Amino acid sequence: GQTRQVLASIDRLLAAAGTDKTRLLSCTVYLADAGTFAAMNAAWEAWVPAGHAPARATVEARMVAPAYTVEIVAVAALPG
Repeated sequence: GQTRQVLASIDRLLAAAGTDKTRLLSCTVYLADAGTFAAMNAAWEAWVPAGHAPARATVEARMVAPAYTVEIVAVAALPG
């Protein structure tokens, strides 16, 4: 669930910047527990448009607060 929330936030931020997820260049996914990779990846695969998957790295990292289980850093190009 938290992955879907983060991806929805990325959609909103991309729209505010005048771009969208088809223009993603790279993403770094930080997971509090690498054992949750399959669940995160299922949400990711449902979210990324076919043919527009950016370069992606996924790492396990301690989060700033225990309530956070996933963080995603996204880099996208602007149109034009």
